[in-house]
Amino acid sequence: MGQHTFVSVRIHFTFGVSRREHAIKSELQSRFWAYIGGIAKNLDLVLYCVGGFDDHVHVYVGIPPTITVAEIAQKLKANASRWMHEEGGMPEFAWQEGYGAFSVSVSHTDTTVAYINNQAEHHKRIGYGAELAKILWRHKIKSLT
Repeated sequence: MGQHTFVSVRIHFTFGVSRREHAIKSELQSRFWAYIGGIAKNLDLVLYCVGGFDDHVHVYVGIPPTITVAEIAQKLKANASRWMHEEGGMPEFAWQEGYGAFSVSVSHTDTTVAYINNQAEHHKRIGYGAELAKILWRHKIKSLT
């Protein structure tokens, strides 16, 4: 990209564990989130936040013009799965098919980071399915349910 190319695209990704299993054990989460953050940095993404709960992950990044949203999701999921197989001791670990990718305004960066960092507390009140439905509604996307 030339020196006169300026891009500010912030995306909040989310994807769930296959069959919504509670497979991301609390003792693995901080290492797993850090590894996913490393994947993002290796893709030249601007990492704002990684977090989640035992059945899903949230990744909030700024993306360059050189990679597509679909490529990012595929690389995040594939490399994170490999980590869970090898380091997490879970050879059967798999993600659900697909992902969520939602644009975030620069003005909502702090709110989005706080939301992702507060997942454990958040999920005392609401499950991932309801959370995703709420995100879809907020982005005016028809839910499959």
